[in-house]
Amino acid sequence: MGKVERFEDLEIWQLAREICNDIHNFIETTSLGKNYALRDQMDRCSGSIMDNIAEGFERNGNKEFIQFLSIAKASCGELRSQYYRALDRKHIDQETFEIQIQKVLLESKKISSFMTYLIKSEFKGSKFNR
Repeated sequence: MGKVERFEDLEIWQLAREICNDIHNFIETTSLGKNYALRDQMDRCSGSIMDNIAEGFERNGNKEFIQFLSIAKASCGELRSQYYRALDRKHIDQETFEIQIQKVLLESKKISSFMTYLIKSEFKGSKFNR
């Protein structure tokens, strides 16, 4: 893997942004928009995935980055649970649910793989290059 200069170039951040935009779309176009507690929770949770990836990247150290990636991965699990609630309350249909669950599962797997890469990497981050 080559050196990445910006978090925006990370595939995991790009997918997190897509997931976050999906949630916004559901809020705008389905009855989810009227369930204030669930919609706000899903919006915050999806934002947490992309924001923790960005914040961890900006820490310039693998150990801290891995910690923030772990939080982002946990938010993927939380969002999957919230999707079940949205399905059970008929805010989204089964097909939409399946598509979104697969997308969030993929994100979780990609984050996990990236964490493994960082753990095994000899480069420990620019904050340690002295």
